[in-house]
Amino acid sequence: MTEHLLPDSARLGLAHLRVTGLDDALAFYSDGLGLLPVRRDGNTVWLAPALDAAPIVALTGDSHFRRKARASTGLYHIAIRTPGRPALANLLRRLAVRGVPFSGFSDHAVSEALYLPDPDGNGIELYRDRPRTEWRIDDGRIEMTTEPLDAQALLDEAEGGDNAPLDPQTDLGHVHLHVGNLAAAEAFWSGVIGFDVVLRGYPGALFVSAGGYHHHLGLNTWAGSAHPPADSAGLAYFTLLLPDETDRTALLARAAAAGVIVEDHEGRPLLRDKDGNAVVIELDS
Repeated sequence: MTEHLLPDSARLGLAHLRVTGLDDALAFYSDGLGLLPVRRDGNTVWLAPALDAAPIVALTGDSHFRRKARASTGLYHIAIRTPGRPALANLLRRLAVRGVPFSGFSDHAVSEALYLPDPDGNGIELYRDRPRTEWRIDDGRIEMTTEPLDAQALLDEAEGGDNAPLDPQTDLGHVHLHVGNLAAAEAFWSGVIGFDVVLRGYPGALFVSAGGYHHHLGLNTWAGSAHPPADSAGLAYFTLLLPDETDRTALLARAAAAGVIVEDHEGRPLLRDKDGNAVVIELDS
């Protein structure tokens, strides 16, 4: 029997990004995507899908940050998930009328996704999941594909106007990272953090999750193994939300057994993989 190290209810909370220009980033994430600023502390802003919702993106701006080199480890994309197809269609329409350029449209069998960069080149995926009853399972593994998505057919389902707000249930569905070595990444993200491996065999990539989800984390070696400079724009960290202290204690025990350094981030444990990708462990409120 497979031992599941994370509870089924484990989920991602927030992605904290470093950006070179806070004003440009806010124009993209707020006016473009429709996220609402709900808190500000100096040059850091937290954004949520609704004023009474939890933040799902935080932005820290500094003109001394530099765009991350393409051929380096770190963020591939953050993935913002809408609760259904009409909500994704509304978001597509909102961005289209603003002339925001997209980099791709894909049908992944388990989901439908739109891809675009933010002003610093940080990758953004906007997606909606198909119902789990429609996911294809092959030999116990979830089947994910990359097929063309009919963006016009999706756009035709938009129900809101050009300024339709985000659905308040929009959240951070997953994060996808560039790593230097898949075996080392699996040892950390599965062996220490506790995600289950849900898909192997995709060229140069590995997908892991909790609770049978198609993936909470994508890991790929497509950008090589060079580490970006410390002052690079990109992902500062993302948060993993656990339901209770018992789960967090067990995770930290695994980290100690593996010799992983646990840092303190504002009173919360922060762990880094061998490529410097960071996760903050929080309790789900």
